[in-house]
Amino acid sequence: MATIFSRIIAGEIPSYKIAENDKFFAFLDINPMAKGHTLVVPKQETDYIFDLDDSLLAEMTVFAKKVASAIKAIIPCNRVGIMVLGLEVPHAHIHLVPIQKEGDLNLSNPRVKLSKEEFEEIAGKIRSKME
Repeated sequence: MATIFSRIIAGEIPSYKIAENDKFFAFLDINPMAKGHTLVVPKQETDYIFDLDDSLLAEMTVFAKKVASAIKAIIPCNRVGIMVLGLEVPHAHIHLVPIQKEGDLNLSNPRVKLSKEEFEEIAGKIRSKME
């Protein structure tokens, strides 16, 4: 049974895609902690991020760095925080979240509610800053 992320990558479930290459896929989180909250996932379905082989994990970090730079260029923030939990979906992933302070990465904070049009606009602007 494919994970929800594998189904998103395959195009079976719609997403607000930010970037994609042969190994990774980045898309906006539909329950974001902040505008621009993006998930970076490997196309290889692996549950635990530290089960990825070293080269794939390193490439994923570099891919996420490029996405984070594009997010920071569009969303006013002090930093793009990075968080890896991996408990909610059994498919390795990195959260990239625009933050002003450390407390902005608290999972108990209220989530941002965005319209389809807002998601599309944010995704388009971030995509425009990808190299």
